[in-house]
Amino acid sequence: MEIDEPQPPEKKDPFAALRYREFRSYIGMRFFFTFAYQMQAVVIGFHIYHLTKDPLALGLIGLCEAVPALSIALYGGYVADKSEKRGLLLKIFLAVFLCSTIMLVSTLEQMHPYISVSYIVPIMYAMVFCIGLARGFFGPATFSLMGHIIPKKHYPNGSTWSSSSWQMASILGPATGGLVYGFFGITVTYVLILIFIFFALVCIFFLKKYYPHYIPKESIFKSVSVGLNFVFTNKMMLAAMALDLFSVFFGGAVALLPVFANDILKVGSEGLGFMRAAASSGAILTMLAMTRFSPMNRPWRNLIIAIVGFGTSIICYGLSKSFYLTLFLLFCEGAFDSVSVIIRQTIMQLLTPDEMRGRVSAVNSMFIGSSNEIGALESGLMAKLMGTVPAVVFGGSVTIFIAATTWFKT
Repeated sequence: MEIDEPQPPEKKDPFAALRYREFRSYIGMRFFFTFAYQMQAVVIGFHIYHLTKDPLALGLIGLCEAVPALSIALYGGYVADKSEKRGLLLKIFLAVFLCSTIMLVSTLEQMHPYISVSYIVPIMYAMVFCIGLARGFFGPATFSLMGHIIPKKHYPNGSTWSSSSWQMASILGPATGGLVYGFFGITVTYVLILIFIFFALVCIFFLKKYYPHYIPKESIFKSVSVGLNFVFTNKMMLAAMALDLFSVFFGGAVALLPVFANDILKVGSEGLGFMRAAASSGAILTMLAMTRFSPMNRPWRNLIIAIVGFGTSIICYGLSKSFYLTLFLLFCEGAFDSVSVIIRQTIMQLLTPDEMRGRVSAVNSMFIGSSNEIGALESGLMAKLMGTVPAVVFGGSVTIFIAATTWFKT
């Protein structure tokens, strides 16, 4: 009788997903686009606050992007499932490139004789609205694309690298945007933004032209309702989305960073860039660690702990009067948030059938993506009513309360 020798455990490859060429192109596309998007977010926020001196105006930026993104999200998921992915992404990026070009032109000093300063803020809001429409298609398109370019066994590793590339761009984008804006002005900053959007466009051409896609046999309303029903009947996916929704909604204090940089800490646009980068630095370092040490051993417990840590960091950042302490607290906030992102994205990738990825991602964007912008509106409105510091402390406290309630309920 032969006895089988025990096989050694398979060694985990932290670079498994990166060994696929198309995944590297996908990562490059996300990185360059996110870099440009985050630069633009810093420039728009600081520029509008400079013109208006009103924290509510910062919240309205989020509203202008969230309303179209929410309105188009379900249709965007349907289109992403049934469309050729590369062509759809090209159209999205070209639309964003055009909006950014209009922003550049409207802020040129040479245009001031033709465009009154009082019109610049409405133009900015209008372009943010159009970018929100494009974003309603971008999220479902990229999520459904990732499911076709790496094997399913590498989804957790792919989700980690995908989120890490996003966070890396979120580190460099705000820091670069704040520093370039502070030292060279808004025109140079917008030119750099357009260059990085162009780089993202180039990466798209290294993707395959055709991927398997869903051919609808029913009406759009029936197709969308199938996607909604799938999410709302999957308890694990729904609970993770809902928990992240409320924590991000009440923890949207990042939108008030221009107020802290300009009025409380007195560090200007350069300091704002470092503050935005601090949160993303914590996220990227944590995510890189998670390529080796996955948080999926006890995902629900880890998710609750991460959200409590996220809320605590927000409270402390709101009370801080020291620039360097604020940077550390924002670093911690990003680190805790990254754990939540990895757990939720891995759950979605593993539980979603290939033919429903676009529609499920659309529902996720309604839960999570736009909650950032609606959360920015909530923070701006509360800052207008309560003051900036009380608004941040209130948001962090509600986040902890929601996480604690969820823990006892589940």
